[in-house]
Amino acid sequence: MWNSEVLAFILYFVLMMAIGVAFFFRQKNAGEKEYFLGGRSMGPWVTAMSAQASDMSAWLLMGLPGSILAFGFGQMWIGIGLALGTAANWIFVARRLRCFSEAAGDAITLPQYLSNRFATKSLVLQIICAVIFLVCFTIYVASAFVAGATVFTTIFPTLSTPAAMLIFAAIIIIYTFLGGYKAVCWTDFFQGLLMLAAVLAIPIVIVATMDLDPASLQSVYTNAQDGTQYVFGANLFSASWQEIASGLAWGLGYFGMPHILVRFMSIEKPSMVKKSATVAIIWVVLSLGAVTLIAYFGRMLVAGELLPAGLQKTVFIVLARKLFPAFVAGLLLAAIMAASMSTADSQLLVASSSFTADIYKPVLRKNASEKELLWVGRGVVLAVALVAYFIASSKASGAQAIMDMVENAWGGFGAAFGPVVILSLFWRRLTYKGAVAGVAGGALTDVLWYVFLSKSTGIYELLPGFAVGLVCAVVATLLDRKPETAVTDIFDRATSKEIDR
Repeated sequence: MWNSEVLAFILYFVLMMAIGVAFFFRQKNAGEKEYFLGGRSMGPWVTAMSAQASDMSAWLLMGLPGSILAFGFGQMWIGIGLALGTAANWIFVARRLRCFSEAAGDAITLPQYLSNRFATKSLVLQIICAVIFLVCFTIYVASAFVAGATVFTTIFPTLSTPAAMLIFAAIIIIYTFLGGYKAVCWTDFFQGLLMLAAVLAIPIVIVATMDLDPASLQSVYTNAQDGTQYVFGANLFSASWQEIASGLAWGLGYFGMPHILVRFMSIEKPSMVKKSATVAIIWVVLSLGAVTLIAYFGRMLVAGELLPAGLQKTVFIVLARKLFPAFVAGLLLAAIMAASMSTADSQLLVASSSFTADIYKPVLRKNASEKELLWVGRGVVLAVALVAYFIASSKASGAQAIMDMVENAWGGFGAAFGPVVILSLFWRRLTYKGAVAGVAGGALTDVLWYVFLSKSTGIYELLPGFAVGLVCAVVATLLDRKPETAVTDIFDRATSKEIDR
């Protein structure tokens, strides 16, 4: 049925596609650096908003408020960990990575940077990283397709899930394929603004128009289908120490997240990072705080209809429809799509750039032209999206497994790359062998902990993986001979005042 809610929803997607088409015609003669990194010309506001929008997927508007609605404020520890990790990443990593990536051969991908940083001709680490990116990001994109299809079928009940997923995937592919990094960043900029406005609007309207009585909050609900009992914990410390530690560990993942780190590499000037960091940190604090209020108020207003049916993840959707006119509700529901799209487009582009810059050019076609690399990159965007679509549309039990693997991929990225990225930026003595040992040790520990110890200990595998990766990198470096002058020169050039401006 065509109504004002549907109209607002469609207008939003028309705008996203228009941005992609506009950048395609503006960048007809652009090369791979322009397509994958925006020519290092992104301003502080776009950099900040696109980084945060690509970071926070539909989890921000569905997963987190649903979890808090069901179980209480103890579930906020993941959000607290992410907020702290976001701040630390912007404060300690962003500016230095921008300088180092330029000093290290003007690297445009994280694997390329890690290789160039050590002035090595070896492609081992670069290729391993690129393969990991392709596999993990394909899974990430698949999960975004699943989330997008869920919202589409909510707006259009007569639309089948495969059809909804196909439409959602097509929209993302069009603007990513055509416009590249600039289109992704500018769409993420608008999507970040929409996400923030959406999460702030609901609690503001509730506080302004409703007289809520906290005493009416019912602490226990039971799911009618499977008997799950939802006991609301009103205390932030109602979580166990394992849940608190695991929640805080999520923040460590930021130091190894390629689709976020590439934002730091693309900003126009290192001096702009301070403004970007301020915008990004404020965005995160406001968003997570508002989502917590949405869940708390939702427990009073709609828990009775959602929790018995196991529909806690729809709390944002239900409140938006109850509180706002149809057109405004449509825009708010588009915010959930924005969250999924802003993550999926970034992951498509980073996976594409990793294959093109780290495998295709150095291994398969060393003399490939800029135009050839550009179109190969676009081809990889299509290929990754196609594989992700078939994974996401699987009718087997794998769909839920994919959603679970997103958490594992975050841990894998953080454990494998986080320690090495930090050491590469702050430790002049770090060697290539140390970097390889850090990536391998962190990744292996993350996998083994997940398989054998995560359930028995209740500790997120990212935490031990990060710790072991850090130790492996340091020990292997100290056992190795000191880096050559070419390597230390890169460090000195990256930390000089000449480049840091």
